Amino acid sequence: MALDTSFLQPAVTAILDLDRSGDRLLPLECKTPSSAQAVQRLESADAAALFPGARSPQGGLAGLWLYFSCFEQAHSVAQELLTAEGSYWHAIVHRQEPDDGNSGYWFRRVGAHPVFPELLEGAVALGYRPASAAWDPFAFIEFCAAARKQPGGATEQVAREVQRLEWQLLFAWCARVRR
Repeated sequence: MALDTSFLQPAVTAILDLDRSGDRLLPLECKTPSSAQAVQRLESADAAALFPGARSPQGGLAGLWLYFSCFEQAHSVAQELLTAEGSYWHAIVHRQEPDDGNSGYWFRRVGAHPVFPELLEGAVALGYRPASAAWDPFAFIEFCAAARKQPGGATEQVAREVQRLEWQLLFAWCARVRR
């Protein structure tokens, strides 16, 4: 699923264009940034300028850092964001660390996020087989942990595709203008 970037500021789309325009398969384990040029641009970025009127400008910035596999920077922004979105980005960062227990802690703080229903529907379409009728972020943590043990396999592919969808949905949720 390609990310709809039509609602984003040109500066944000230019940053995303540095690595597949929001369609990058994020790694299950953060290691190194995917684009040095993106890091340079993000280091001087102002969330309010990148995401004017957005639901969560800081959430959008945390999402950009995470998209480019900048663990420390994404963690720093998410940790300062005391909202469900901040907790959600924080949980994803720790899932990719990987620190599954810490990820679970932050998902407990998220609660039932509004992106969960669409994430469940999309995840099923991508081949993920949930054990329940609602999105379970804790089961997905376990799924990603299992996928990391099978690099290059079908489980890893599904985990990365679902993780990309999760990133796209949460990023769009944060970056869209409040209604």
